[in-house]
Amino acid sequence: MILDKETAYKTAELLLQIKAIQLNPETPFTWASGIQSPIYCDNRLALSYPAVRNFLRQEFVRKIEERYGKPEVIAGVATGAIGIGILVAEAMGLPFIYIRPEAKGHGRKNQIEGKIDKGQNVVVIEDLISTGKSSLKAIDALEDAEVNIKGMAAIFTYNFETATSQFKERDLDVFTLSDYKHLVAFAKTTDKFSAEQLELLDMWSENPQAWRSN
Repeated sequence: MILDKETAYKTAELLLQIKAIQLNPETPFTWASGIQSPIYCDNRLALSYPAVRNFLRQEFVRKIEERYGKPEVIAGVATGAIGIGILVAEAMGLPFIYIRPEAKGHGRKNQIEGKIDKGQNVVVIEDLISTGKSSLKAIDALEDAEVNIKGMAAIFTYNFETATSQFKERDLDVFTLSDYKHLVAFAKTTDKFSAEQLELLDMWSENPQAWRSN
């Protein structure tokens, strides 16, 4: 779920300004999965820009309090959401933990790093949602720890149906600050992209797996 148009547009604008999101419809990026994409997103860059990270932190805190009240713990999904998760936890005066993709193969073999007790209320922070696979791995680990997952908050999502349907199946409440739909809508308000480029961006959202720019 998106907060509101103003927040979604402002988030998209800031991420484009610092090149955390790059749009290149005519010379697409190739993801590890092989998907050809006109967008590349690395929200970790936001941590290097105080004004941007402060905006993201502020919006996360506002919406978490509106939607879930005050949880007992903030959890970040490693590695991309550790930084922003810590900022949110600090602003809310809450403990912070993070979840690895897999349990360590040595030492205490933790998958969850930090202190958390059974039954505690947790909100999970993600930086980016694509297929939802990494997000659900984190949810699995938290469920194994027998905590109460209030919901998940992310900076950005590509709006892939596979993620949406999986979250719905798991009854996981998710909101994001912005998404691909609002990003493209914002791009159309600028003069940085031609009509042909904007059409390619629209076409990708309709069928990312089969999309080609040539």
